[in-house]
Amino acid sequence: MVSRIIPVECFDLVIFGGTGDLARRKILPGLFRRFLGGQMPENARIIGAARSNLDDAEYRDMVAGAITEFGGAEAKDTECLSRFLKQLHYVQVDARGTDGWADLAGLMKPDVIRAFYFSVGPGLFGDLAERLHLHKIADAQSRIVVEKPFGRDLETARALNETLALHFDEQQIYRIDHYLGKETVQNLMAVRFGNVLFEPLWNNHYVDHIQITVAETVGVGGRGGYYDKSGAMRDMVQNHLMQLLCLIAMEPPSMFEADAVRDEKLKVIRALQPVDYHQIVRGQYNATDKTQNYRDDAENPRSHTESFVALKCHINNWRWAGVPFYMRTGKRLKARNSEISVVFKDLGHSIFEGDEARHRNILTIRLQPNEGIDLQVTIKEPGPGGMRLVDVPLDMTFADALGPDADGGSDAYERLIMDVIRGNQTLFMRGDEVEAAWSWTDPIINGWQERNDVPKEYDTGSSGPEDSLMLLHRDGRRWHEIKA
Repeated sequence: MVSRIIPVECFDLVIFGGTGDLARRKILPGLFRRFLGGQMPENARIIGAARSNLDDAEYRDMVAGAITEFGGAEAKDTECLSRFLKQLHYVQVDARGTDGWADLAGLMKPDVIRAFYFSVGPGLFGDLAERLHLHKIADAQSRIVVEKPFGRDLETARALNETLALHFDEQQIYRIDHYLGKETVQNLMAVRFGNVLFEPLWNNHYVDHIQITVAETVGVGGRGGYYDKSGAMRDMVQNHLMQLLCLIAMEPPSMFEADAVRDEKLKVIRALQPVDYHQIVRGQYNATDKTQNYRDDAENPRSHTESFVALKCHINNWRWAGVPFYMRTGKRLKARNSEISVVFKDLGHSIFEGDEARHRNILTIRLQPNEGIDLQVTIKEPGPGGMRLVDVPLDMTFADALGPDADGGSDAYERLIMDVIRGNQTLFMRGDEVEAAWSWTDPIINGWQERNDVPKEYDTGSSGPEDSLMLLHRDGRRWHEIKA
């Protein structure tokens, strides 16, 4: 199968924090893969900008090492790597001072797309935005890419949006959530809106409930200091899981265009009902013989920060009235597994004598690992002996159905960066969307802080606290198993 590659125009991409971990692990190896895929013009340039005292040659050596380490099999193409490195430059800049900005301004080409990736902490966003305009580096056609966290509550999110709006219009701001760049997340929209089979069933007449799970096997590790100030609710639910919820629940947009899609996502967030504290479960992982518990990892022996959260929520509109959405995410769980399960209602009546089992159709969208989609259907068990019914999956694993290179081997970051260059904001969050998400999340967080709630301990390698299982059991339902 041959993918249709959409080329991009010539561009200058400046990566602030160009020597940092995100740049080394994701951004630069991803750009190299786009170069190999023929999507990057050979006169395009990537300019690293950071505090380190490096020249172009030293920066290229650093990037070559990063691509060799994190770039996968493609990094073995030394001839292409050499050509790619020639497109790299480096400028030493002081984000809060004056050093280096004149050098960066002098390096920029006229009449090309200029994109600025803020791969730094949010405390520097305002400083960078101000200096890009002060030194006339950014113009009306320039774009900036900002990483989460987009604030830590509604107040700080508004302040951040106001700071960026002083120097850039909303259509120039790309708030990146790498989950939206995943192949399966984008296929979720294709499944919903490109097939007559599903959309007529996508409502409270046919759907019993929906589950969203993002499970990780790792602990907080070296991120303990940061994570202990955010927790699973801020780090995952307010952005990643919220975006998945929006794509599952939103109304069909009038067209596949940025603001049309984002308008419908915003309606979902604003329709979310407040969550009662009885419908929320928080947890912290405990220790094993080989691993520490959460509090030791976070170096905070009295921490009440959650490494796991599960909650039940409702969307107050005609399509989803009465349909519960169950979301959970956590660290040190039994497997790395991100998926969405749409559980359809039971048949009103079974015509098969002796069939006492409950058979349900379940559409499962697997985000990671083994990206794909499967639909659980009921069939007759093969062999003689009467009509015995069993449930089996109709499985479409992308690598099996379309080939391992069907998407060009691209990952979420590189897809989204190419969308920035093209000026396509469809898969990026808008400012009002971010603020609406915090408006729903803040009362939940404030509530458990006021009650001084203590997270429940759960075993490393489990599916989370027992209370999270009861969240569904009380409703006569079960979580879709986290498969190791």
